[in-house]
Amino acid sequence: MAQYDESSQKLTIKLVYYGPALSGKTTNLMRLHDILTPDMKGELMIMETADDRTLFFDLLPLGFRAPSGLLIKFKVYTVPGQVIHDSTRKAVLSRSDGVVFVADSQRTQSVNNGESFENLAANAARVGLDFQQLPLVVQFNKRDLPAILSEQEIMARWEKAPWPVLFSSALTGEGIIETFKALLAAVYLTCDRLYRLQSDHGLDCDSFIAQTLGGSLSSAKG
Repeated sequence: MAQYDESSQKLTIKLVYYGPALSGKTTNLMRLHDILTPDMKGELMIMETADDRTLFFDLLPLGFRAPSGLLIKFKVYTVPGQVIHDSTRKAVLSRSDGVVFVADSQRTQSVNNGESFENLAANAARVGLDFQQLPLVVQFNKRDLPAILSEQEIMARWEKAPWPVLFSSALTGEGIIETFKALLAAVYLTCDRLYRLQSDHGLDCDSFIAQTLGGSLSSAKG
């Protein structure tokens, strides 16, 4: 659940990019940091190890003010993909308000994708999140590589899933904003129900997304 501080009029929303090792979680955040232009944007914090794999987490802080003056802050995290860091994954996932599951489109990674998604569901339960109600978007990344699953193959496997499925190439930036917008739309529904963003703070879903992305970007992207 998002953290709401009534005395300081601040709502803090935690978003997490989850997925197998080397699927492109950190690259997603790097592209978001390059592209997004909200009222407030902090420095991107990347915890790299010698083999360029996330050991702890990456963090991208964002924020803006609603018409009412409510400060809305986002903390966007990644988790380490390696199994040995599962305790860190649980800690980062705890109290998250929305998740992007970043899958690797390469055919050789299908088993890793499946195991990581099962781990996400299991860890959500372990940290007290209702996985069925958790705002979730599935992103199949690395569409620029050879030997990948076709969109038709992926959708055949995921057509009965209740979550949006999007396609991306984080290295080129393709699909990065579309994925983030889909997550924001899902998160807004929960936050509006709990904190009356539209009725009390003059913030509808379109404005919520636009101000998070940055006004000029949202209008250019439609």
